Amino acid sequence: MGVIKIRICPLCNGLTEITYKCPRCNVPLKDNGRIEDFLDDYSPYLQQDLPNGYAGSTCTHLLYCPHCREDHRWEIPLV
Repeated sequence: MGVIKIRICPLCNGLTEITYKCPRCNVPLKDNGRIEDFLDDYSPYLQQDLPNGYAGSTCTHLLYCPHCREDHRWEIPLV
């Protein structure tokens, strides 16, 4: 039997905190979660239903700048 390697998002799993700043005004960004959670009703389950390894090596999060009031998509590397 082979070893199954599972890669997880450190941000989704509480292993790290957001340290990214707005590229426009340099204010710390707020994490609004995975982008899949905002697309449609079934999107939160999309990544879970995909075959192992298909989802890629990043988890896209929707970050928000409270100063500029703009959303930013950020690719979080899986560990």
